[in-house]
Amino acid sequence: MDTQNHYSSRVADAFAFAHRIHREQTRKGSGAPYITHIMAVAGIVGEHGASEDTFIAALLHDAAEDGDGEATIEEIRRLFGERVADWVRSCSDTMVKPKPEWRPRKEQFIESIRRAPHEVRLIVAADKLHNVCATISDYHMHGDAVWERFNGGREGTLWYYVAIATALAEGWEHDLIEELAAAVEELHETAAG
Repeated sequence: MDTQNHYSSRVADAFAFAHRIHREQTRKGSGAPYITHIMAVAGIVGEHGASEDTFIAALLHDAAEDGDGEATIEEIRRLFGERVADWVRSCSDTMVKPKPEWRPRKEQFIESIRRAPHEVRLIVAADKLHNVCATISDYHMHGDAVWERFNGGREGTLWYYVAIATALAEGWEHDLIEELAAAVEELHETAAG
């Protein structure tokens, strides 16, 4: 991976872009500003040696899905380049509104991850790791009520995190995979009581 010890001012521009998209959103359950998730995912990616473009794509990983879909991708392409735009598109399970049915959409996304470049896998792994850890924390506070906020419910959510972690690991070795696998296992143990 292309390791850097500093990033340019493009990162500040990307953060401002992400803030514009997510500024009024909150996290399911905790109600924390959604931008905290964006920052956490980018932080995880950066701490694992991401290039500037990968870090920017992490900041923008939900921008198209939560923004204006393809129009947002084109704006990202214009401002941050082809690679960033392609990686952001690959991190989105859909840009269609309303979103298609949950299970087929997730199955299609899982399949796409099996062919994704390592930059996309890094961002998706960081995203899922942060989500799983947040779910574990929320479960400790709210118990089984936590599953009500997920379209897949308890069983679907547990299935999804195992399936996505497995797909990410296919043909890609990275220490973040081990962290995600451990977190998914902890989520299963927590859910089992």
